[in-house]
Amino acid sequence: MTTAPTTLAALLDHAAGDAPRDDVGLRFVDRRERDTPLDFFTLRREARTIAARLVASGVEPGDRVALLFATEPDFFRAFFGVVLLGAVPVPLYPPVRLGRLDEYHKRTATMLDAAGCRMVLAAPRIRRLLGETMARARVPLGLHRLDELPTNVESFEPTTVSADDLALIQFSSGTTVDPKPVALEHRALLSQGEVILGSFPPPLGSRHSGVSWLPLYHDMGLIGCVLPALFAGSELTLIPPELFVARPAIWLRTLSRRRATVSVAPNFAYGLCADRIRDDQLDGVDLSGWQVALNGAEPISPAVLKRFTRRFAPYGLREDAITPVYGLSEAALAVTFDRLDAPFVSRAFDREALSRHGIAKHRSDGIELVSVGRPLPGFLVAIRDAEQRTLATERIGHVWVRGPSLMRGYFDRPDATADVLRDGWLDTGDLGFLDQDNRLFLTGRAKDVIILRGRNHAPADIEQAVDEVVGVRRGCVVAVSHHPEHAEHERLWLFVEYRADSSTEARQALPALCREAVLTRTGLRADDVWLLAPGTLPRTSSGKLRRATTLQRHLDGSLEPPTAVTPLYLASQLARSAWVSRFGRGRE
Repeated sequence: MTTAPTTLAALLDHAAGDAPRDDVGLRFVDRRERDTPLDFFTLRREARTIAARLVASGVEPGDRVALLFATEPDFFRAFFGVVLLGAVPVPLYPPVRLGRLDEYHKRTATMLDAAGCRMVLAAPRIRRLLGETMARARVPLGLHRLDELPTNVESFEPTTVSADDLALIQFSSGTTVDPKPVALEHRALLSQGEVILGSFPPPLGSRHSGVSWLPLYHDMGLIGCVLPALFAGSELTLIPPELFVARPAIWLRTLSRRRATVSVAPNFAYGLCADRIRDDQLDGVDLSGWQVALNGAEPISPAVLKRFTRRFAPYGLREDAITPVYGLSEAALAVTFDRLDAPFVSRAFDREALSRHGIAKHRSDGIELVSVGRPLPGFLVAIRDAEQRTLATERIGHVWVRGPSLMRGYFDRPDATADVLRDGWLDTGDLGFLDQDNRLFLTGRAKDVIILRGRNHAPADIEQAVDEVVGVRRGCVVAVSHHPEHAEHERLWLFVEYRADSSTEARQALPALCREAVLTRTGLRADDVWLLAPGTLPRTSSGKLRRATTLQRHLDGSLEPPTAVTPLYLASQLARSAWVSRFGRGRE
């Protein structure tokens, strides 16, 4: 009997086997939609080489090593090289929003310090932009490309670690505050990968295979896609995120070409595909093999799911493929899944009962919410009030979870850990309720709740109403409540990015149209609508809107569009990065 893997290194051994296999491993899709394979056997051999070179560079077991790579083979060589020597990988997002580089340097340096990183590994083109980040941070062993590591090294044997050792630091999204370093043990990660894979239905073929365009520094891309592929000893095809955003049809074409059965994405991606993909981009596409289309990481719109299902049903998309899910970094990802053998579940609830009394009361013409399913095996979900008393079904409260893959805590932050981990339970910071069938429905983030005249309202519901207005950039709306000094009541403010191709006349009409959309859908009156240039709204590394930061920047006058990325601007940033790297510290 084969012993189940208990560490990431053992999991890689499990997937690698005794020889390379063409149908087991990773495939990287380029702009011409060509695939470059990297089988797990070869990955293990190359990761061992990187591990030996890291040891020669001074990295020791337990050290944290930051990784800044795009979706490319070097990310995995670096990730597993760090793992094999017993150190801890810290995936960080690369500077993708080039017009926000000053903000990027400050935020990334903060994360490097928070994780106590001893070294940074980066892709060559990313490394060229990191001079100021490194000048701000305290990284003893510095910044390196993989090809800069020592090559004259001794033979290497993987370091022995236990299931209880720290395996990964994954930064939380940080939608309302600075991102926190989530410390995850080997035990938690392997438990999570096993639970996810075990929840999938039997594959249509010999085994499941996946396609993902999600960033590898994000838990849903790394833990949710890579670990199940390693457990299953299967194939995972990876698309660069920026390529998907520019050409969303590439996702569906790749699913069809590889006959993949599993893929996962946040809600905005399904809407993007339904709105932007043309029929002539789908010649020959067959989605009938796509069994599991997971949807999570952000509020789920039933209208988007229905639009996506209708749009691609003619291409074989199964009615039961779309599966809403719920999870978070602090639980190593997934907590609940909806049924995988039935269409997603949505219900309409009385808006007044939800906002005034916190009660989920059915009403046919009410607000429609999507169930994110029931707890996965080994997990428990409880709804509690502010005093941590468990609430009855269909009562809104704070969502608490318990399960086998909860984090050890926030790295080196005991106070922050104590705020959310109590007696084996995690306070997720989310609000929601359980129905009579133990299905979870989410109503928003506790810190983002809009309070107007004593009633609670979910910002996502208001934002989705504005999303439908012609001329508004989809997914680029923030709703907040604010009580100005000397005002009698809180005010509802909307921050709305307009489409770049909209005319001056269309922009002038947008505030009134946004107010009308919110009033029609929610019965609320928006007091002020602030129109913003594309790219102005602050986001987390995973693309989530930062509502509290939006309000704060508006109040202090710093809510401004990103700098235009011209060749001259990019050249100046590269020159500054090189100068700071060589001669001195960056801006404090």
